[in-house]
Amino acid sequence: MCFHYKQTKEGLVLEKQFNAKKKPGINIEPVAYVNGFEHPKSVIITDKNPDVLDQGIWGLLPNWAKDEKHQDFTLNARVEDITTTNSYKDAIQNRCLIVADGFYEWQWLNKSGTKKEKYVIEIENEKSFAFAGIYCFNEKLNALTFSMLTTQANALMSEIHNIKKRMPIILKPNDEKAWLAGANYNDFAFPYEVNLKATSLDAQFSLF
Repeated sequence: MCFHYKQTKEGLVLEKQFNAKKKPGINIEPVAYVNGFEHPKSVIITDKNPDVLDQGIWGLLPNWAKDEKHQDFTLNARVEDITTTNSYKDAIQNRCLIVADGFYEWQWLNKSGTKKEKYVIEIENEKSFAFAGIYCFNEKLNALTFSMLTTQANALMSEIHNIKKRMPIILKPNDEKAWLAGANYNDFAFPYEVNLKATSLDAQFSLF
């Protein structure tokens, strides 16, 4: 799973990399730690406006949901179940890119999870990248809300996320347009992957 990530690039850097202009009225600032359970506004690019850097609230909130607590359960969407999960049935055709440059995960060092080691996971060149996401417009919040897709962990993430063995789907740059255009979900499930590096923030060593 993925509930914590970072987006530390300036807006102008993102505009250049993603060939998209910032939406008027929004403010893009570097954020070293994005906590999903705080349901922050985050930088996204939608299929409806692929040349615009927009913002959405992390935690997809369908308009039929009774309250905002629902968002705690929609931070991540399993790619294997996305077409059959009620929370996503009205949003599965709404694709977005979630802009980031790293995410955080904790490796359990004992069976109870009382001892953990924190890692930051990035792509090899440390550039920004896009998580695969889906979104909907929530009328009550008057805002876009989104979920991040996850898949089975690859070899590196199985070693780090060693209990649930899941990981977010990070899109290859050449596949970002295909994702927004509605390419088959199964094409992005494991063994689809990008090259990642993981650095321990506790012991300061790297796993490749």
